[in-house]
Amino acid sequence: MSSFTPFAGERIALVGLGKAGLPAARRLAEWGAEVTCWDDKEDGRVAASAAGLAVEDPSQGVFRWDALLLSPGIPHRLPRVHPAAAAALAAGRPVLCDVDYLYRAVRAAGSTARFVGITGTNGKSTTTALLHHLLRAAGREAAAGGNLGPAALSLNILGRDDVYALEMSSYMLERIQSVRFNQGVMLNLSPDHLDRHGDMAGYLDAKAQVFARQEREDLAVLGMDDGWSAGLRGRLAGRFCPISGEARQAGGVWAEGRVLRDDSGAILDLGEAPALPGSHNAQNAAAAAACALDLGLTRGEVAAGLGSYPGLPHRQERVGKWRGVAFVNDSKGTNADSTARALASYERVVWIAGGTAKEGGIESLVPFFTRVAEALLIGRDAPVLAATLAAHGVKHRVVGTLDMAVAEAAASAAAGAAPVVLLSPACASWDQFTGFEQRGERFRALVAALAEGRAA
Repeated sequence: MSSFTPFAGERIALVGLGKAGLPAARRLAEWGAEVTCWDDKEDGRVAASAAGLAVEDPSQGVFRWDALLLSPGIPHRLPRVHPAAAAALAAGRPVLCDVDYLYRAVRAAGSTARFVGITGTNGKSTTTALLHHLLRAAGREAAAGGNLGPAALSLNILGRDDVYALEMSSYMLERIQSVRFNQGVMLNLSPDHLDRHGDMAGYLDAKAQVFARQEREDLAVLGMDDGWSAGLRGRLAGRFCPISGEARQAGGVWAEGRVLRDDSGAILDLGEAPALPGSHNAQNAAAAAACALDLGLTRGEVAAGLGSYPGLPHRQERVGKWRGVAFVNDSKGTNADSTARALASYERVVWIAGGTAKEGGIESLVPFFTRVAEALLIGRDAPVLAATLAAHGVKHRVVGTLDMAVAEAAASAAAGAAPVVLLSPACASWDQFTGFEQRGERFRALVAALAEGRAA
């Protein structure tokens, strides 16, 4: 038993024993909580029992726990309430996410480590990883996790001057109760997850929780490149820091062309940061730089870190070349707005898209269709995407699977259609894969096999 038991005497029901849930249950038990686990799949329950954890369905009978820690992917209101959440809410108990428990544990340990919460419809993974890279490259102790992974409760307790950089999804933010982010970052907003949040107002309210409980000395970094984010200006209690990948923002950090600047002048020509192409990454760089400078890094340290950032897997990741054609893995592009940022980064592409389409499909991508030499469509909603492309005269083929799409795209590109094959599906992956990661890994394997002249 650990001598550090900040949750001694607390009874916590934990539902959802995936890659974050089971480690969270173990850590909470280690820290003194009485944890009861449940998963709707038997495999999860077996794993919990094997780990020596109590297993019981908290939706049955009286809800006797102090709180419910519910996996972010499981809804507690819309589109349908999970039975365990219904039981907790009926009993007047909070439904929380693991970041709340990490925050409480760190403060209980007496650490004043800074918490940075980073959200937005797109770019939050890159910005989180980039800030972590800037800090570590400058010799600062920092941990990154949350929605990006590893899970919050897998992170260690950091010292008083250290930093947690946490990617926060709307699913997580709607379940925080005590976290106060010393730096809150809102990159951008566009319609997403509306089934979960009801409408755009509900989605915006969930995202705005990244600024909840901030005080005057905290930093509120706000993207100014879309109206939804910029409209949050009046809600901020912390020090306002505007950011943009497109236009000057007095008092903040912005890009003019490819030059990242603040009021003191140029920080770096982002042409020297090859893993950060496009205006969307200029916005990500502006946000990470704003946080890093506020955390005490020098301008030189920020510039050096931006230039050495290696990029994220599955986010505009160059995974190989074949016959002069570059293959780019942007499997994390699971909605049209994200894919727009990828398409905007290249003059001409053979585009692989499809899967489970989000509301609105790819209609918003029409301004980028001139960059598409040909589209190869996969997955459940390929016919939906095909209809949009046909209406705008874009050459396309429904090929069904990613394996077929890579083969067809490679042949088309090598024949002169475009110098880049871009996997940026603008769709979720659940119809054919376990997640965008598996989809991206399959793309990487197919490209490697192509380059080596073998079957994947």
